[in-house]
Amino acid sequence: MASFVLVHGGGHGGWCWSRLAPLLRAPGHAVYTPTLTGLGERSHLVSAGTDLDTHIADVVGVLKYEDLTDAILVGHSYGGMVITGVADRALSRVGHLVFLDASHPRDGESLAGESPALMEFARKSSRMVHGVELVMWPSQEIVDIMGVVRPEDVAWLAEKLTPHPWKCFEQPLRLANEPAVRRIPFTNINASWSFKVRPPESAKRASEGDRVWEIDSGHDLMITEPKAVAEMLLRVAALKAEG
Repeated sequence: MASFVLVHGGGHGGWCWSRLAPLLRAPGHAVYTPTLTGLGERSHLVSAGTDLDTHIADVVGVLKYEDLTDAILVGHSYGGMVITGVADRALSRVGHLVFLDASHPRDGESLAGESPALMEFARKSSRMVHGVELVMWPSQEIVDIMGVVRPEDVAWLAEKLTPHPWKCFEQPLRLANEPAVRRIPFTNINASWSFKVRPPESAKRASEGDRVWEIDSGHDLMITEPKAVAEMLLRVAALKAEG
């Protein structure tokens, strides 16, 4: 059985996997859905020091304290930054990377640099709270960019989104062993909408991988299309088990 670690994107929390995680657990896989510091139910922990390195450390801690090896890391959106950093810092514990409509950073790159137009949009609502610049404040605009349209889903999402520390988006990712990270097998699962908004280099990276799949969905495809995402992740686990 595989061990999945699902890493959410900006403004979200571990709650966003609640439709997907049971579908992965049903066949017996272990599934972990950590909430990154300063977000979701941990939003009260946000501080001026909360950055990308904090979030990488969050997930490295899950791998260490749950004694996980050969884990399948799944990163949604900004979570692609996080899982890439986790792979670098916990190389021996990671067996496969899945980029779920996610960023694909290289050493020295930030999300703000990789997706400048989207990050400019995210920063439109910037507010300083206790010395922390927070962006992506919950709004209809933010829900729209997530591609969630069913009224009940919109209401559910809107009440759970939290603002995100800007420092996480502008901090460059530093990789100590980028060649080793690039040797880890990886899969891209893209939402159909993303190629309309990705810069050319980002679109190129989203089209690479050991497997590249696409789902006709908006950005929050773990909410809008959990069955389709689960089917693909279960295929990743099965193919990985076959070697």
